[in-house]
Amino acid sequence: MKKVVVVVTLCLFFLGCQSKVEKESVTLLNGYWEIEKVVFEEGADKEYPSNDSFDYFEIKGDTGFRKKVMPQLDGTFQANDLVETIRVREKNDQIFLDFKTDFAQWSEELIKIDAKELVLKNAEQKEYHYKKTGPIKIIDNGKTTK
Repeated sequence: MKKVVVVVTLCLFFLGCQSKVEKESVTLLNGYWEIEKVVFEEGADKEYPSNDSFDYFEIKGDTGFRKKVMPQLDGTFQANDLVETIRVREKNDQIFLDFKTDFAQWSEELIKIDAKELVLKNAEQKEYHYKKTGPIKIIDNGKTTK
């Protein structure tokens, strides 16, 4: 009986320690994010030490978009016309981002978000880990960024 109580107590403790993403924190998505790694369901991961494109998010209320942008050496970004629309949805105390393009639609769970880190999980249980980033300015001695 004591073992059962200990196991139940430990389970409740670990469940209580999991941080819940609040819907209000979705505004932290706004801006530029660089993928760091993808963690697969079986535990293996793929690192991305450098990237030639970033994800740019813009969320207002429960809707927004994501698009790929390529940082330029002068601090600007190049972007194409491909846009993924986003709808923010809450279900069972979890936050989901519902993405849609002309060709597909899918959902990703918002696992973690703060000013520096973002983690999204898709239906295949892949976790995408991002770090907050911004313009790259390495010409003109980095004087100003547009």
